[in-house]
Amino acid sequence: MNFEAIQAASQRLQGQAHHTPIMTSRTLNQRVGAEVFLKCENFQRGGAFKFRGAYNTISQLTDEEKARGVITYSSGNHAQAVALVCGMLGIQSTVVMPDNAPQTKRAATEGYGATVVAYNPDEESRSELAEKLAAEHGYTIVPPYDHQDVIAGQGTAALELHQEISSLDMLLTPCGGGGLLSGSAIATKGIAPGCKVIGIEPEVANDAVQSFRTGTLVTIKNPPTIADGTRTPSLGKLTFPLVQQYVDDMQDVSEAAIIEAVQFLFYRLKLVVEPSGALGLAALLSGKVQTSGRVGIILSGGNIDSTTIISILNHS
Repeated sequence: MNFEAIQAASQRLQGQAHHTPIMTSRTLNQRVGAEVFLKCENFQRGGAFKFRGAYNTISQLTDEEKARGVITYSSGNHAQAVALVCGMLGIQSTVVMPDNAPQTKRAATEGYGATVVAYNPDEESRSELAEKLAAEHGYTIVPPYDHQDVIAGQGTAALELHQEISSLDMLLTPCGGGGLLSGSAIATKGIAPGCKVIGIEPEVANDAVQSFRTGTLVTIKNPPTIADGTRTPSLGKLTFPLVQQYVDDMQDVSEAAIIEAVQFLFYRLKLVVEPSGALGLAALLSGKVQTSGRVGIILSGGNIDSTTIISILNHS
């Protein structure tokens, strides 16, 4: 996995993925004492960065693999992305999704044409269920983060940010399974090697933070965080060593800080961003990460259900 793979993915995504906008806020800059650039992947196709990795991976399948269909497992954003890409390319898609996934994400996944197989995350392993179904039906598995082509696709978001905004001192990126973080870090070191890359997780789901600091892979099953996109139990076999190699630091943020960041984006910038997508801003607003330079933040997605956004906006 290298910078050239991300450059190739960027070419593959031309005319397919949205080149998402970068937004700024004087109020935000004044509050944190830095110049902040927000890469708005909440405006990506499917509402999140996941489209990038899904398209980069599925578009490269052989005709035989496409004919057999695709299966994945996801709590929402990757599910929607795979369903959307498969619909575009005329491929049958099946998605293993937890029965407590946000209803809007399940509805969107089904709306894009996927067959959803629900499971109880307290009783079953989503990856094992997907592998069982793949073996039975011949599906090709497109995992949510631990795949070379998925990682390369996700890294194109950071590549675009650096191509548009030069001389960034720091990049803050959400971390769930580590696909976006490792891809972003590889892209950053390839185009702006002096830029520090920091991954951000919720405190109650900080398996990657612990793994990064101890050098041993840590697992946290079904963490009780509002940031549903980061409920992955651990980094992957591919993403863990990539995070160790390319990421400069990892930090975690409280649930209160995540809520404040979503509120700030909504009220001050008029942006709808899901809790997982607001982790980088949460780290900056809460002071968990401090800087006086030029900071890029990837807002990774905007797929949030009405119950959650109402609860967050009403929280004081």
